[in-house]
Amino acid sequence: MGDGPDPIRAAGAVLWRPGESGPEVALVHRPRYDDWSFPKGKAKDGEHVLRTAVREVWEESGVRPVLGRRLPAREYEKERRPKRVDYWAATGDGGDFRPNEEIDRVEWLPVPEAERRLSYEHDADLLREFASGPSRTTPYIVLRHTSAGDKRAWDGDDGLRPLDERGRAGAAALAETLAAYGPARVFSSATARCVETVLPYAARMSTDIRTDWAFSMGTPMGASKEAGGRFARLIGEGVAALVCTHGELVPELVERACETLGAPAPEDPRLPKGGFWVLHVADGALVSAERHRF
Repeated sequence: MGDGPDPIRAAGAVLWRPGESGPEVALVHRPRYDDWSFPKGKAKDGEHVLRTAVREVWEESGVRPVLGRRLPAREYEKERRPKRVDYWAATGDGGDFRPNEEIDRVEWLPVPEAERRLSYEHDADLLREFASGPSRTTPYIVLRHTSAGDKRAWDGDDGLRPLDERGRAGAAALAETLAAYGPARVFSSATARCVETVLPYAARMSTDIRTDWAFSMGTPMGASKEAGGRFARLIGEGVAALVCTHGELVPELVERACETLGAPAPEDPRLPKGGFWVLHVADGALVSAERHRF
């Protein structure tokens, strides 16, 4: 954006539930503008975009969403500042909506009726994009462990090297951020730094951590050569999974997954510490992939 003003960041979702003749989507009415749109809102300072999407959809619709595949972002200018709104498909039903000054009505409508009700063409385009793909997808997450200090300063077994203070804070923040995609089986390298990275998430989701030498570095058996194949088999099981591993193995996992799903691999699949890929899969095909830095 150059030297111009910082962009306004916002996020929201096409929130849907099964209907009698296909998906029904939630639209919100803003009395201030007398318009109908999808639930969305601005990010708080320092807030991860995934947490923004969950919080804003929950606040505006009364439904806590579970995010699915990524939808196209919208970029435009507002009050002489660039604005970007990131969107996801999201599941949700029920909830506890209470009218307020910002949102006074929420209605669930079949897709054709929702398209007619929407006030803005860019929202109608977003709805058509949602309707053109699978409503429900399964997430597979590849996570690189958070900060574990300087390897050269650690005198013990490298497999036992723990997270440092920054890494522990990152792991705690990741727990809530990754929860945006709902529950997933948790697999981890057998090293302390990877297990500690996913421990807060596992506690948040009340699930077990399964250590797997295939996702580990520096093992006596050299089992890390099996990382890509092991991840491909997890995807074939059709159940959401999160794998915490090492930076050296991330490209192998992502590239093998894309090969298995018949999709081109990203040019640069690498991740920074605490970063993660989310692969959204439906019917054995890769529907969308998103990378987040943390």
